[in-house]
Amino acid sequence: MHTPSRPEDLDHPDLLWTRAATMAMVDGAASRRTEFALDEDGLWCHSTGAGGWWRLTVLDGGRAVFCGQDPDGSRTHIGGRQIDFLAGGPDWLPWDLLREDADGNLFGFVYWWEDGAWHRIPYPAELDEDGLDMAAPWAGSHEEFVQLTVDSCDPPQGRAALAEAVARFAELARERKADAEAVAELLAAAQVEGLPGPKLDAALDLATRAGLIG
Repeated sequence: MHTPSRPEDLDHPDLLWTRAATMAMVDGAASRRTEFALDEDGLWCHSTGAGGWWRLTVLDGGRAVFCGQDPDGSRTHIGGRQIDFLAGGPDWLPWDLLREDADGNLFGFVYWWEDGAWHRIPYPAELDEDGLDMAAPWAGSHEEFVQLTVDSCDPPQGRAALAEAVARFAELARERKADAEAVAELLAAAQVEGLPGPKLDAALDLATRAGLIG
């Protein structure tokens, strides 16, 4: 990614959504403390380390918003004043939600997808980093997505097999060919114990609500 990041550093929202939901499924099933959530506001990662976060919201009309912050990499103030990451944003943005985030100084970056491209505010010349690459390196890299998903559960054996399973599931989901069996195979590769069971049920529920499976 560029420094600071640019809109072209982010992949298509459909790819981001598939990656985010896949990470959330594996994390929820295989980690001791899941950091992901899917609700009416989108798909969240509540902690990317030291309080960092991101949220992907997909809206009607092929539009999307990706926002978040890295506590070490995001520059949120210039000359002692908070940057307005929403300045000049389009009318269709979920303004109530975003203004609440802005009031809490939670932004290091805000990107919105419209007319086939990502956009953001023009950054002040003094802003040397927005934290996107630290908070969500997977947003522009399939390889980072696979690595981060594998690292979320760190299976004692079969990391290569899990990486292959993650890439395979993401491809199936992108092509709208994923199903319950594919979810089960993904979790099995992550060496989730007790399948079938509540963890598989939770993963299937998330995959269904995220639109990865029918």
